[in-house]
Amino acid sequence: MSSEVTAPDPRSTRRGEPLPETLLDEAERMSREEVRALQLTRLRTTLRHAYDNVKLYREKFDAAGVRPEDCHTLADLARFPFTTKADLRDTYPFGMFAVPMSEVRRVHASSGTTGRPTVVGYTENDLSMWADVVARSIRAAGGRPGHKVHISYGYGLFTGGLGAHYGAERAGCTVIPASGGMTARQVQIIQDFRPEIIMVTPSYMLTLLDEFERQGVDPRSTSLKVGIFGAEPWTEEMRREIEERLDIHAVDIYGLSEVIGPGVAQECVETKDGLHVWEDHFYPEVVDPLTDEVLAGGESGELVFTSLTKEALPVIRYRTRDLTRLLPGTARPGFRRIEKITGRCDDMIILRGVNVFPSQVEEIVLRTPGVAPHFQIQISRRGRMDHMTVRVEARHDAASADRAAAAKAITQGIKDGVGVTVEVAVVDPETLERSLGKLRRVKDLRQA
Repeated sequence: MSSEVTAPDPRSTRRGEPLPETLLDEAERMSREEVRALQLTRLRTTLRHAYDNVKLYREKFDAAGVRPEDCHTLADLARFPFTTKADLRDTYPFGMFAVPMSEVRRVHASSGTTGRPTVVGYTENDLSMWADVVARSIRAAGGRPGHKVHISYGYGLFTGGLGAHYGAERAGCTVIPASGGMTARQVQIIQDFRPEIIMVTPSYMLTLLDEFERQGVDPRSTSLKVGIFGAEPWTEEMRREIEERLDIHAVDIYGLSEVIGPGVAQECVETKDGLHVWEDHFYPEVVDPLTDEVLAGGESGELVFTSLTKEALPVIRYRTRDLTRLLPGTARPGFRRIEKITGRCDDMIILRGVNVFPSQVEEIVLRTPGVAPHFQIQISRRGRMDHMTVRVEARHDAASADRAAAAKAITQGIKDGVGVTVEVAVVDPETLERSLGKLRRVKDLRQA
């Protein structure tokens, strides 16, 4: 069998080729009505499983006056209480598990940078389902059996690396488990091993691009054809920059460890119009973050997920804090889409009465010459007033005059576009802190 694999060619179009019908799995062929019927069956089973096996859910359901048998339609889910990150931290480490530890085959955890980490567990069936949805995501992104996948997500307790790894293998791909860090070596591996696909955070992809150029290598000359980017919000401006500099399809993958990890939703390469939620396993809602009211399709609010097939750690109405809206399916008509996530409820900064989101700052940074797309917002207090400083990394070839001009342009852009006055500091390349390939976008220094 030939090892040559045909991938979507981004040099001919910015839209990929539709996935052949033979590569669509059974659920991807379902109608919207069939998906909803399956969801209701699985939802009722999940509610019963959570109530019978997790003390916290039993207490929450009882306090709300609902029981699993009260769910007769999908709309009835709105009667059940939310789950929050605080619930997982309060029951640390294994208090939310719904199966005995003897049935848990793997444990993952968040970084715990804002407190206790959230711990999640997986049964053998959970791990298999996870591999299936990531494999489905890779196929939707343009990946095909036989492709080589360079994985630069961090391995370990973080769900990114191992989630992508087993999904790529399930998709019939060859895995290059590069993990994070050692940027110069990763660039060399990409040149030598010639992968067609890279899975990485978008901010670390920009770091890799800078390293290609630092080494005198044209990024557009590499073998890469598809980039699957997740683990942090990113904007359309960042997509355009990556696609132009690397000459690939840049598509979005969504997930969070509390729900499963990467693979909850995926952007299809042929449309690039938002992420199709794999609704046979994850039921999405969008709620008003202030009133908790479930919003109609097309209205913007906070994304909430209920797992439909998880055994070790079922989650009921988990509040993600991510802001988006639900839209009808396109490339996969049976599954609804979520709009590209560019902000979070808890990322919003109120500066002197003005709401500021990091995505607004990112758009201005991306269109400014002389700086890289790496920035951090720092909030401090000067006297009785809050003060915002935007620290932005310069490009390697930026002269002092370029840095000064960039700082001035960003300051003016934020004043004109957002409506607040901030201080901008253009710093040396690769000086802003990173964790697991992700930039920490907002740093609050007011407590210090």
